[in-house]
Amino acid sequence: MVEVEKLPPKVNEEQKRLVALSGNEAQAEAMRQINPDVVAAYPITPQTEIVMQFAQFVADGKVDTEYVPVESEHSAMSACIGAAAAGARAMTATSAQGLALMWELLYIASGMRLPIVMAVVARALSANLNIHCDHSDVMGARDSGWIQIFAEDPQEAYDSLIQAVVIAERARLPVMVITDGFIISHAVHPVTVYPDEAVREFIGEYKPEFSLLNVQHPITMGPVDLPDYYMEHKRQQTEAMKRAKEIILQVGEEFANFFGTKVYRLMELESMEDAEVALVSLGSSCGTVREAVRALRSQGIKVGAIKLRVFRPFPRDEIVKVLAGVKVIGVLDRADSFSTMGGPMFTEIKAALYDILVTQKQTAVTSFIPLGGPKVVNYIYGLGGRDLRIEQVEVLFHELLEIAAGKQVEQIWRYIGVRE
Repeated sequence: MVEVEKLPPKVNEEQKRLVALSGNEAQAEAMRQINPDVVAAYPITPQTEIVMQFAQFVADGKVDTEYVPVESEHSAMSACIGAAAAGARAMTATSAQGLALMWELLYIASGMRLPIVMAVVARALSANLNIHCDHSDVMGARDSGWIQIFAEDPQEAYDSLIQAVVIAERARLPVMVITDGFIISHAVHPVTVYPDEAVREFIGEYKPEFSLLNVQHPITMGPVDLPDYYMEHKRQQTEAMKRAKEIILQVGEEFANFFGTKVYRLMELESMEDAEVALVSLGSSCGTVREAVRALRSQGIKVGAIKLRVFRPFPRDEIVKVLAGVKVIGVLDRADSFSTMGGPMFTEIKAALYDILVTQKQTAVTSFIPLGGPKVVNYIYGLGGRDLRIEQVEVLFHELLEIAAGKQVEQIWRYIGVRE
């Protein structure tokens, strides 16, 4: 990673404001400060407040954004694609069925390498109809070529949306900033808000490398791409996603230096230095897991947690290194893949560990992971907004410790809190 010079923060504590905001309000505030050229959006629960409040900012003259109230989410992403292709800084927001309705456009946005930023408030996909949180919508879009950043609380949602603009424009890839519906979107937290001029200085002026409106250098975007070159272009997208990891880390360092915040990384660790077992989680449940870790650590029990902040690009090497000394890993998935092999994050982590182990065996390199690898257990929880409680997480940790001590489990993935 490129080293970022450590300087005194440009924004001091006196310049910041501590405000009570919900996750949706925090993201709408970030969008106001970003002042994008174009926002095209359609309301859908539980995201509606983001675009509703931003539309009010437009009506009140607080931004000079071209706001396009479209007839569907498909149209919203179509408008953002057109605006971004023309060289505009474009943003939108959605949830659940709205994200699903954008499906074909997600691939077009990423395939055309357009730096669109989208706030996604995660919600269960129908049927049956459910407006509460799980990750089935965003996990369905995990391989659409978008960077995916998960926020644990409104502060992270606010900070991540600002960073996402810079990340998208440097990587030339679209970015989703994901918050959990109702749990974060409607919950009010204290949020540190930075001065408008500081936010705009940090993101800078957008100078697109290519624009359909540049008549001096005409280009074609998204043309027919037959077998001659399509594969090469997809390969380029993969390389861009690989490089995005370094860009995310660099922007996180720059953000911390500029605003005097914590450094945002690919993941956050809790008591992993000597943990015998660990849980990996995403989004709002990370706080619940953290509290369970601290409660058990106060009893002298060696448990730890990994909060995965960035799911795409998946931080394979980093997470394998962190899990090297752990005997048993529990993976919390707030979505089912219906593959009968476990949830999406579980299969990713299993694949990452297997790949490293196979490489080590073939090359006869001494493994830093015990031969056979750590056991990995999947817990699918919280579908449709069902709560995950601290005491439930403590039970999971005790089960992982029992497995580490030799207990056999019949099934390596199961559901938490489901009626028998």
